[in-house]
Amino acid sequence: MITEDRRELNDRFREVFQILEDRGEIIKNDRNGRGLGDFAKRILNNRSYGHIIRAYLNPDDKRCINYEQARRVCSEYGVNQEYLLEGNGTPFGMDLPKVADISGVEVKQNILFTSVEAFAGASVDGDSFLREEAQFFSLPDLFGDGFVAFPINGNSMEPVINDGDVVICRQIAGVHEIKENKIYAVRSKGSLWVKYVQPIKDSKGRIHSLKLISANYLEHDPWVEDVDKNTRLYEVQKRISDL
Repeated sequence: MITEDRRELNDRFREVFQILEDRGEIIKNDRNGRGLGDFAKRILNNRSYGHIIRAYLNPDDKRCINYEQARRVCSEYGVNQEYLLEGNGTPFGMDLPKVADISGVEVKQNILFTSVEAFAGASVDGDSFLREEAQFFSLPDLFGDGFVAFPINGNSMEPVINDGDVVICRQIAGVHEIKENKIYAVRSKGSLWVKYVQPIKDSKGRIHSLKLISANYLEHDPWVEDVDKNTRLYEVQKRISDL
C-alpha cells in the first residue's frame, strides 16, 4: 500500500518534472541527451524504464516515485532536496526563514545577504552557505520569499550599478522568463555575473546560451555563456547605494 507521504512526494515530483520540461532540461522525445529515456537512465539506472517515469507522471496511476529516486532527481537536476523530500521551501529557490516573532510583532526577514563568493558557489539544496552565519533583512517594498542580496565588485555595470552597490535579486524559473532590458545575476559553473542578458536560441527555438552585456560596454566586451542544467538566473529588483 502506498502511503500518503509517498503520494505527496510524487505530486511534488510531477511539479518539478513540469518545471524541468518548461526549462527545456527535459524534452520527452529528444534524442540528444534530454529525452525521457535519458531521464530514466539518470534516475532509475535504465534507459528502457521511461514507461515507469510516465507512470509516476500519470495522476491516475498508483505507482509513485520513491525517496531514493527522488534524491537522484535532486542530485542530477539541481532540485531543492528539502522541497522534493519534505515539501519545505520552493523547487529551485532559496529557502528563507519563516515569519519570526520579535517582541510580539511579526517581522518577515525575507532577504538573504551574502558575499559574491558564497552565492556564486552555492547550491540551492539547503546544504550550502545557508548553513553558515547567514544574515537576513527586509525592506518595506519587497514582499515574499526568494530574495538574495550581495555587493557588486567592479565597474562593468556603471553607471547603472556602481562598484560597492548592493543588489537585491530574485530567482526566475528559467531562461524562458528572461525579459528585455532587465538586469540579471547569472550563476553558472561557480561564477556569478550581473549583466544585461540576451537569450540565444537554436533552430528549434530552444535557448542554448546567453549573451552577457555590460552597461560599461566601452571597457567590457560582451560574451556568450553556455546554458546547462545548473545555470540559474536572478532578476535584479533593487540596488542600494551609499551604505
